[in-house]
Amino acid sequence: MIDGTSSINRVATVVLLFGIVFILGPVAVAIVTATQSFEQFIANGGISITIGGSFINNLGHIVTETRLPQQLLNSVVVAILVAGVKCSFAFTATFALVFFESRWNKVIFALTVATVMLPLELIVITTYQIVSNIAMPLNWILDLTGLGWVAERMTGTRPYIEWNLLGSYVGIAAPIATASTSVFVYRQFFLSLPKDLSRAAAMDGAGPIRFMIDILLPLSRTPLVATFLFWFIGAWTSYLWPLVAATTPDAQTAIVGLAKLSTYEPDRTPDVPVLMAGALFVSFLPVVLIAALQGLIVRGMNLSEK
Repeated sequence: MIDGTSSINRVATVVLLFGIVFILGPVAVAIVTATQSFEQFIANGGISITIGGSFINNLGHIVTETRLPQQLLNSVVVAILVAGVKCSFAFTATFALVFFESRWNKVIFALTVATVMLPLELIVITTYQIVSNIAMPLNWILDLTGLGWVAERMTGTRPYIEWNLLGSYVGIAAPIATASTSVFVYRQFFLSLPKDLSRAAAMDGAGPIRFMIDILLPLSRTPLVATFLFWFIGAWTSYLWPLVAATTPDAQTAIVGLAKLSTYEPDRTPDVPVLMAGALFVSFLPVVLIAALQGLIVRGMNLSEK
């Protein structure tokens, strides 16, 4: 029995080491390449394990010669908006589904989770049309009710309301924040709480809002932090919608700006060391957040802390 356990431990250790090499290998190559100059990179015939001395110069080029610093700020704002909106709406919606009894709760929960099956990439054209003019429903109402025709007869001009959010933080963040996966996570956590918790709070004179803010919110700190960081990283790495919705380079996110670094001079070999330095520059903040909050992430996803 002991020998069998030792064999399993050795195999598990080998698999773990292989996984570490598999995951950290590309990161190590990116770091080594970022230390090289463009001339050294070309002389080495491409990617190599030769450590250079140009990391500071490459990073300085990223900071001073590209739009990545501004785009990095855009990514921070968009990611915070997306994560904040998703967690806030999911928390309040799940609170209503779990603690307010209704025969429609299961149906509403099923419809909410079903939205996960319709990713943004499949409706990007429709989403673009809506974000380019979010006042479009008002124009439909004017046409359906005949008010537009009445206004045209009176003023000679048919009214048309337009509100374009393309190129703004809200226009980029709002469509990404529509998924409802967090509702499932919060529902599982709320159902694991004592069933008499809300009744005890009511007996102490706490109304629904006070119960949600003073009791439920502190108890939900761990899953909230875990899902917030999860959605923060998801918004940070989003590419297609920020590429479509950002109307100017200054409005783009860091991932989009990083992808476009290699296309500034199409006839020239891409400056791979600068690209690797840019990748490290863009990835630094998410990596630090994950490293600092990994304990909360694990506990939050396992719903082990109540």
